[in-house]
Amino acid sequence: LLFEMLDGTARGGAIGDGWRSTAVRDALDLCLACKGCKADCPVNVDMATYKAEFLSHHYAGRLRPRAHYSMGWLPAMAAVAGLTPRVVNALAHAPGVGRLAKAMGGVDQRRDVPVFARESFQRWFAGRTPGGDGSRGEVVLWPDTFTNHFHPGVARAAVEVLEAAGWRVRVPDRPVCCGLTWISTGQLGVAKRVLRRSVQVLRPYLRAGTRVVGLEPSCTAVFRSDARELFPADDDVMRLREQTVTLAELLHEHSPGWRPPRVPAHALIQTHCHHHAILGTAADQAVLAAAGVDAEFLDSGCCGLAGNFGFEQGHYEVSEACAERVLLPAVRDADDRDVILADGFSCRTQVQQSAAAGRTA
Repeated sequence: LLFEMLDGTARGGAIGDGWRSTAVRDALDLCLACKGCKADCPVNVDMATYKAEFLSHHYAGRLRPRAHYSMGWLPAMAAVAGLTPRVVNALAHAPGVGRLAKAMGGVDQRRDVPVFARESFQRWFAGRTPGGDGSRGEVVLWPDTFTNHFHPGVARAAVEVLEAAGWRVRVPDRPVCCGLTWISTGQLGVAKRVLRRSVQVLRPYLRAGTRVVGLEPSCTAVFRSDARELFPADDDVMRLREQTVTLAELLHEHSPGWRPPRVPAHALIQTHCHHHAILGTAADQAVLAAAGVDAEFLDSGCCGLAGNFGFEQGHYEVSEACAERVLLPAVRDADDRDVILADGFSCRTQVQQSAAAGRTA
């Protein structure tokens, strides 16, 4: 359908209304935009990028679906909610107000609104004294929206590991964002402005050759892939792409002599789609093996939540069906002593909210 829409000979044919095509819009509606196809397709077809580009043109100058405003603008909302997280959490989970908020935001009523952390990672980091000897030099730990405002414990643990490995950790002290949620909802103009501001904040580190450590795979993948597509001629964006690493990559490839503590555990691992498609898991496998973890990487594909996809009205059944193919049965069958590992916020949320009752990734 995309091909026919873009093919000039199709004018007046089945796809005669170009970027405004409702047929193409409906066909792309069930694309999870997970980027898994980019890795698995022999010619690297990236439907997630195609979908974002189509949505950008399709809704140009027009009102968008409610979910594009509620979830596309999540980073801005999270920054505001972070001022009074307890109040926001109470309102979001109050029966009447919560249902109304989800209806207004285009969120399926069967989904729970994620809980905002009482203290953001950036606020916690600003109030602490650096640890370790910093003998390896500096790294920037990227405070993505999901880690910063929802799961700051992930970033606090990362700081502990990095400092123990000899790195001096730096964290931007102002609101920053990679623009992911605006990209996935096709609001590319906003995404570019947001990303440009973040690159400006990182510029001194980038030009000094400092590596940027990403914890959330989807945000890390923006730096390694989408940013270059949005700014193909920007030297600082190219530096960002080349200097961005995952936590495992930094420890395995750029910390010679580092050895992890032993962690004798069996782990079921749900690989985030963007991690699979853009980042790769070789370094993760090596670090886990060095730590003595018996790691079982599930052949599960997408968890089904896929960012905003699984929260949107009309997508719940497909989202759950994706998770029920491999992931959730494996979690339910896991031994109580098994560790469920998922580095993606969406994957952890899917495990927590779905039929894997009682398990937390």
